[in-house]
Amino acid sequence: MLKQKDRKDRIVETDWAGMTLGERIEHLEVEGYLVLPDLLDPDHIRRLQAETGKLETFHVDYSVHQKGCQDIQFRGGAITELIAHAPLIEFLKALCGPELIFMSYDYSRSEPGHPGISLHCDGQPWGSEIFGYEQSCPRLIRVLYYLQDLTPEVSAFKVVPRSHLSFHHDGNPYLRYEEHPEQAMVTCRAGSAVLINQNVFHGNYPNIGTYAREMLGLAYRPSWAGPSDKIKPWNPEELAKVPPDVRELMGDPNTRIWHFEGGNKPPNMAREGPGIDASRWERTS
Repeated sequence: MLKQKDRKDRIVETDWAGMTLGERIEHLEVEGYLVLPDLLDPDHIRRLQAETGKLETFHVDYSVHQKGCQDIQFRGGAITELIAHAPLIEFLKALCGPELIFMSYDYSRSEPGHPGISLHCDGQPWGSEIFGYEQSCPRLIRVLYYLQDLTPEVSAFKVVPRSHLSFHHDGNPYLRYEEHPEQAMVTCRAGSAVLINQNVFHGNYPNIGTYAREMLGLAYRPSWAGPSDKIKPWNPEELAKVPPDVRELMGDPNTRIWHFEGGNKPPNMAREGPGIDASRWERTS
C-alpha cells in the first residue's frame, strides 16, 4: 500500500472564495462537489468543539481510529443550531429552491492512524444496510463542516470529479473503490464546508498527521425529492424543542412532490422555470 507521501494525486487549487454564486452552482452540479470556505468563525468552531467533545462515539469496523456518532440533530446548543446556519442555507436555497428539507446529521472524527475512507457514494436509490432509505432521495446534498484544517497529511477530502454523471456500470452507486487514477485531493481551512452531490464517488485520505480531524455531516434536499421508501419521521416532542429556524427546515422527511397520474397536457403548465435555466451558472447574486 502506498504511503501518503508517495501519492501523486492532483491537489485541487481552486479559488473557492473568488467564485460567483453561479460558478458555485455550476461547480457543484458539474464536478459533483464544492468548497464553501470560512463558513464558521473561530468562536463558532470553539463552541461546536466544546459540544462534540461530549459526544459518545463508537469506532467503525475497519479502524479504531475512525469514530463517530449518528443522529445528533436533537443534541441542542450549537450543534442543533448549525442546521439552520444562514450562510449555508442561503446558498442551498439558491441551488435547490426555497423549500428545503433537512434529512440527517452525524459526527465523525478521523484520528492519527486512520487509514482513510474508501471511495463510495452516499446516495443509494433502493436503500442499504449502511444508509437505510434516508439517502435514497433522487436529489440530496451532503454538507461536511470541518472543525480542523484539512491538509494532505490530515484526512484530506478525496473525490472523483464528475463521477456522478456517469451512465456506466462503473458508476453504480453501490460500488466502492480503494483508489481511482483520477481521484483528487481537496484541502481547506477549519470552518469551511465541502458540499457533495450524493452520487459522486468520494472518501478521505489517511490521517498521518498529529491531530484528529472532526467533521459534522448534514444532509438536505429539495422538498420534491423524497426517499424511495418510508423512513422514521421526527419525534414531535423533540421537534418542539428546537429553534424555529431549525424547525422550519425539519419538515416531514417523507415529503415528496410527484404526480403519478400526470397526463401529457396537464392544466396550468408553467412557461418558465429559472431553476433549470442554463443561465443559472451566470448568476452573481
